[in-house]
Amino acid sequence: MTSRAPNCAPQTRRIRKPGSPVVWLAAMTSRQRSLCGLAAHGLWFLGLVLLMDATARPANHSFSRERAANRDENEIIPPDHLNGVKLEMDGHLNKDFHQEVFLGKDMDGFDEDSEPRRSRRKLMVIFSKVDVNTDRRISAKEMQHWIMEKTAEHFQEAVKENKLHFRAVDPDGDGHVSWDEYKVKFLASKGHNEREIADAIKNHEELKVDEESWPQTQRLICLSAGSQAQEVLGNLRDRWYQADNPPADLLLTEDEFLSFLHPEHSRGMLKFMVKEIVRDLDQDGDKQLSLPEFISLPVGTVENQQGQDIDDNWVKDRKKEFEELIDSNHDGIVTMEELENYMDPMNEYNALNEAKQMIAIADENQNHHLEPEEILKYSEFFTGSKLMDYARNVHEEF
Repeated sequence: MTSRAPNCAPQTRRIRKPGSPVVWLAAMTSRQRSLCGLAAHGLWFLGLVLLMDATARPANHSFSRERAANRDENEIIPPDHLNGVKLEMDGHLNKDFHQEVFLGKDMDGFDEDSEPRRSRRKLMVIFSKVDVNTDRRISAKEMQHWIMEKTAEHFQEAVKENKLHFRAVDPDGDGHVSWDEYKVKFLASKGHNEREIADAIKNHEELKVDEESWPQTQRLICLSAGSQAQEVLGNLRDRWYQADNPPADLLLTEDEFLSFLHPEHSRGMLKFMVKEIVRDLDQDGDKQLSLPEFISLPVGTVENQQGQDIDDNWVKDRKKEFEELIDSNHDGIVTMEELENYMDPMNEYNALNEAKQMIAIADENQNHHLEPEEILKYSEFFTGSKLMDYARNVHEEF
């Protein structure tokens, strides 16, 4: 077993384990540089013992479908994973991005357990919808239009979800939520007594927040990073204030609350999100990202060849994304503006580039179009499921 020395850059704040939920708020900040005084072995051993994680290394996977399935429908904390956005809130690549912008809200229709023939039919129905001019092939422009349409679907899903969450934190129905109201509901969702918290806030008493009542994974990550629940609340409050459009009144409307939960569809909040990611990855404090910073491996250990392969793929995937897509002027440096343009889900130029890339993946005859045989053969890339007998069935499905 070999140890990987922790990256003690003061801006790094997030720690993620493979397959476990990400707590983007509970991690190491510049105020916690004392954590770097811990021996590297102590940190990873604590995570190993407490979380019982076999690999103990955050892989470059988003696990978005698993997280979506496990996410509490009443959860009112901003999610780490945002459908149709290329980077997670913690700076990891969204490995399901291609499927999200191709399938939209129909992602669940292509589970591994789905009947293959039915899935092939669904895929061919999608093909027909994308193929607007019905020439039995998909151009980059047609794919671009489809990507924008599917991205808009994700936004509408976020709006619908936001209405439910806003209603939960706005019990008096006045259309505004104060920070204190949200704080009460948030802590209640973590197991604290809602009335006691509300009374303490009303009487201006000091809140004694006990992480022991929090979900185990969140609590252990907090402990391993040396952070406190009060700091989690502090980070949430910063985000809350950022979502409060001027003139600031510290009361969020339903639209502002949507920006709080889903920053990808608000220009101001998208900028804030980009600053957060840059701050976490930026090791020299110049507020931009070099290639070594972007591909830097997270804290952890490599225990076997499988773990080493995960590391190698992490570096390869991020290097390719940095050089080919994010660093638009190819000067070896990614500015906040470049990262913002890359992450903007409604950027039409990005959608066209994405369309070309998706077509290129499956374009075996190199005609710069996507044909039925090709989309079926590369179904795993587009849907997450491998549909067998693609060549034999393509005409039948049409």
